[in-house]
Amino acid sequence: MYIIINGGIDMKLTFRWYGKSDSIPLDYIRQIPNMYSVVTACYDVKVGEVWKKESLEELKRIAKKHGLTMEVIESIPVHEEIKYAGPNRDKYIENYIQNIKLCSEVGVKCVCYNFMPVFDWLRTSLHHQNKDGSNSLSYSYEDFKKIDPNNLHLPGWDESYSKEELKGLLDIYKNISHEELFSNLVYFLKRIIPVCEKYDVNMAIHPDDPPWDIFNLPRIVSTEEDLDKLFKAVPSTRNGLTFCTGSLGAGRKNDLVKMGAKYSKQGRIHFAHLRNVLYTDEKDSFCEVGHFSKDGSLDMAKIVKALVDNGFDGYVRPDHGRNIFGENGKPGYGLYDRALGAAYINGLFEMAELK
Repeated sequence: MYIIINGGIDMKLTFRWYGKSDSIPLDYIRQIPNMYSVVTACYDVKVGEVWKKESLEELKRIAKKHGLTMEVIESIPVHEEIKYAGPNRDKYIENYIQNIKLCSEVGVKCVCYNFMPVFDWLRTSLHHQNKDGSNSLSYSYEDFKKIDPNNLHLPGWDESYSKEELKGLLDIYKNISHEELFSNLVYFLKRIIPVCEKYDVNMAIHPDDPPWDIFNLPRIVSTEEDLDKLFKAVPSTRNGLTFCTGSLGAGRKNDLVKMGAKYSKQGRIHFAHLRNVLYTDEKDSFCEVGHFSKDGSLDMAKIVKALVDNGFDGYVRPDHGRNIFGENGKPGYGLYDRALGAAYINGLFEMAELK
């Protein structure tokens, strides 16, 4: 006879929601089976500034009205001066601490963030045409080689910085080594983790996306070795991981089943972004596909089993989806394919937890 542990699925299913401006209504999100919480943030606040508690309370109130909690923030962005140790980094760290406290006051338990210089993700196409008629995000090694770093026009990033701002940041990072960037991350964490201990908030760093250096910008959260180094430097389990299978999975040397088991057992995985990628050549190229294992290059069933078998019971969300069924949604963040992904994730966890 089969039984479910604790009478149900232990993980907490979540869905990315961009607040009141999101084109996907919360009425739709709450209809996804087993949906527990929205993942959101104060997206209208300039990076580095202190949020307003009233804004967080409003987001929580709206979510609650639709039968959902708001326990994960993605993200409180880390100001570039913190990353490259600019003259104002302590001020920006203090502002970050204030935001952690505010999040705790409204019931947030987990903050997803990243420490990628300048670009927190990169693709060469936002509308890669798949054989099934859908379109999705993709990265082509050959297309990337054609990009002129002195005249950058990147999909999804053309309006993120002015040309002058972008050049200035790239010039600053020319003098920042991997070791220096890592040291700056540890400096940041040693300031904020005691606050997280006090206010019951877990920090979940998002891996580099993709997990290798781009435009000579150092990447330091790309491999198992990187994560081991980080967790050794800041041992508190409040210093944890967003286990993004798509980002880590783009690095073909990363063993996601092994990493999922290892960091779950350590209590380091506070948040999981589950999605599949398909390797499309012998280099670093990949495209994003449906969540189903057979559609991509990652064994999603084995990854989820490794999480469950090693005690993971944290927050999960279906990550980037394709645009399917004629939907013209925000690239990676339409409704339909992420809803299908959520249903698939539910099934994987339910089967993994059978005893």
